Amino acid sequence: MKNTTNTPESALVLFSGGQDSTTCLAWALARYAHVETIGFDYGQRHAIELAVRPTVLQKMRALKPEWNERLGDDHMIDLSLIAKISDTALTQDVEIAMQENGLPNTFVPGRNLLFMTVAATVAYRRGLTVLVGGMCETDFSGYPDCRDDTMKALQVTLNLGMATRLKVETPLMWIDKAQTWTLAENLGGRPFIDLIRQETHTCYLGERGALHDWGYGCGTCPACALRARGYGNFVTGKSA
Repeated sequence: MKNTTNTPESALVLFSGGQDSTTCLAWALARYAHVETIGFDYGQRHAIELAVRPTVLQKMRALKPEWNERLGDDHMIDLSLIAKISDTALTQDVEIAMQENGLPNTFVPGRNLLFMTVAATVAYRRGLTVLVGGMCETDFSGYPDCRDDTMKALQVTLNLGMATRLKVETPLMWIDKAQTWTLAENLGGRPFIDLIRQETHTCYLGERGALHDWGYGCGTCPACALRARGYGNFVTGKSA
């Protein structure tokens, strides 16, 4: 059924269950009266992120009454075709490495482009007017579909193609991982930091054995390295 909250204050957050998208969800909940979430099963190697999503959402509801009031439906979309047409370290059991084109083989061509297109379609049906994603080009793995120019071009294309006025928001675009931790603390305090550490998942290899000070993960993949360095800088900056 189409949501009747068809106002500028309604958002759809691309929510994977990782640190960045969880922070973006809190950011949206602080700004919009009605927020829904969307996740994608694309045959990812780190499918554990799909398993943690319901717990993260449940605990976010419990963290703040206003978050519980504003948080609406969650939508899970099957995009397994991505794994069938791509050959990357995120969809195949291969070693993470750099490619000849200068991009890591964790880059899944077309992934964010497809994510945003599907999210826009769901937003159209639900009457939601803002798309929120955790893309960032300040402290990232170099993916071209995470860049600001890509997101701006997508906003124009989606609105032209659907005759809408959707707005694409990327609150992490120009901040590094330490600043992302700081943003999370500003949004939800230490309880939200602990929720991110203990419940979210960002590791590319899907490892969830040891809990590090920055969260779960293998500790060596690019995603873990960025997260760990950012947390270290966050803690150091607070104590400086």
